[in-house]
Amino acid sequence: MIFLFLLSWPFLTLLTLAAHLNLPEKHHHKVQHGHCSYTFLLPEIDNCHSPSADYQVSNSLQRDAPARDDHQWPINRIRELENIMENNTQWLLKVGAELIQCSYKVNNKILQMDKKHREEIELLRAEKLHVDELLSKQSQLIGGLGEQLSEAMHNNSMLQRQQEHIMETVGQLTNMVLQYNHIPVIPKEEQLTFRDCADAYKAGLTSSGVYTLHFSNSTESVKVSKRDEFCDMDTSGGGWTIIQHRRDGSVDFHRNWKEYKEGFGSPTGEYWLGNEFVHQLTSQGSYSLKIQLQDWDGNEAYSLYDVFSLGSEENNYRINVIGYSGTAGRTSSFAPTGTYFSTKDVDNDGCSCKCAQYATGGWWFDACGPSNLNGIYYKSGSGPPKYNSIKWHYWKGPSHGLKSVSMLIRPKDY
Repeated sequence: MIFLFLLSWPFLTLLTLAAHLNLPEKHHHKVQHGHCSYTFLLPEIDNCHSPSADYQVSNSLQRDAPARDDHQWPINRIRELENIMENNTQWLLKVGAELIQCSYKVNNKILQMDKKHREEIELLRAEKLHVDELLSKQSQLIGGLGEQLSEAMHNNSMLQRQQEHIMETVGQLTNMVLQYNHIPVIPKEEQLTFRDCADAYKAGLTSSGVYTLHFSNSTESVKVSKRDEFCDMDTSGGGWTIIQHRRDGSVDFHRNWKEYKEGFGSPTGEYWLGNEFVHQLTSQGSYSLKIQLQDWDGNEAYSLYDVFSLGSEENNYRINVIGYSGTAGRTSSFAPTGTYFSTKDVDNDGCSCKCAQYATGGWWFDACGPSNLNGIYYKSGSGPPKYNSIKWHYWKGPSHGLKSVSMLIRPKDY
């Protein structure tokens, strides 16, 4: 802010004259223009004498002057006032010029700031375009990385499946080696035709091992083994034919209908004998079923059914079980009589939930039910409950993991 104080000689002359004539104090006039401030004095007519009627003036300045009084208003004072007016007029012109100059400077400064502001806006706009371009490139890069990640995950899944297949093959080869190292050699004269393991035991072959069993109405032959790679000739008097065995998770039991019909796995390791063979076998006479269980703590239990048989494929291998006893629960965990067999590609469970898909494996699912010995083999007995694991609910509950299971059959009149 600029303050202009009028200390020129006309201003001092007015102050001196006012002091001698005892004139009242003049009023200060202040003008504000933007950042500039101006203060000045103008003549006033307060306390002036009214002119006489015959007093004539030729201009407005003279009309504002007091009436002639030789004693109070000498002619010199009038001249001084005229000089002061002229000086004030010059001063006002100078003030106007300074105002114009100040306005010009302010306008120039505003124009410079506006120009600078426009340049900054253009710079920001260019930077924004550059950032947008970088973001677009990053989005494309992220998309490419996502595709590579998906492809890597797919390849990883394929590698895992290949690894599982290799592990299964290695397990089978290991079991075969163990079979040849531990299975007793049966003399050729003793290699007779047997219907089941009970026939072999009655023929005097009392050692657990792998035997060749034949259908009575078929030329097919199937090699059967018990847990620990044998036809069980030791448990409860021997003569047990093993139709299912799980012990290490080396074989995938989430198979289709055809595989469960014909059987799969290794006789010396994990395997499923085959629904068609079990149907043919149990159609020749009355059989009992024993289910043996072992958990990860070494606890063992069993469920025994006095009567067991399977219907034909036309009847979806319908199960028939009667007379439960055993230590694996006060109540049977097995499906009731009349339950059909289901796999992931053939759904006979009587439930819209497709239990074979949800619980995995082929089994006699009665609205999924409390048992599934063909579920996923988890190599631990701890952790939260797993609905798709190997389970026998009424022994120790659904969350109690099982380490090994076997299903054995032999004639009821053995």
